[in-house]
Amino acid sequence: MSIQRADIEKLAELARIHVNEDTVTATTLGINRVLELIDQLRAADTTGIAPLANPLDATQRLREDLVSETVDRDALQAAAPAVEAGLYLVPKVVE
Repeated sequence: MSIQRADIEKLAELARIHVNEDTVTATTLGINRVLELIDQLRAADTTGIAPLANPLDATQRLREDLVSETVDRDALQAAAPAVEAGLYLVPKVVE
């Protein structure tokens, strides 16, 4: 599997972002390198190896989930171009 320039250009169009030729080239090469690494990992023989959720045998002590800071939603949404009922309004991308 590989990514072509046209894929990056289409993705940028859908995301409504402008990318120059250098960015398209660099992004295409970078994603293809990641995909090559994934192919190498898939090719590794893992027969007889038990799947692990975590490579460490130790259990983790989890902290209590507490609200540590608050955000003023109205202040953040004041900078948004369009807001309705506390939600950000964005242009439709997928039809």
